[in-house]
Amino acid sequence: MLETSANGPFVSGKVALVHAVGMHARPAVKLTKLAKRFQAQISIRASATADWINAKSVAKVMALRAPPNSTIEIKAFGEDADAAVAALIELVSADFPDRDP
Repeated sequence: MLETSANGPFVSGKVALVHAVGMHARPAVKLTKLAKRFQAQISIRASATADWINAKSVAKVMALRAPPNSTIEIKAFGEDADAAVAALIELVSADFPDRDP
């Protein structure tokens, strides 16, 4: 979804965290590794918290401690923001598969 803020237009999306134990080290590493492939500035948050965090920081993503079945919100700014949000939603909804996305 294309939205605008004080910083300009951004793309956003939501996805259910289906991983059995929620956001821990392995999913956090996979998410940040994928996020770093994009030029866009990417932020995420769990529905239970209002704070947006940098999706390219493993430590911050792990600190999110999103429980199973929580909603992960993703927003991105930049020329490849659409692709970034779509790829991250696919990764999370597929339960962080072992293959490279």
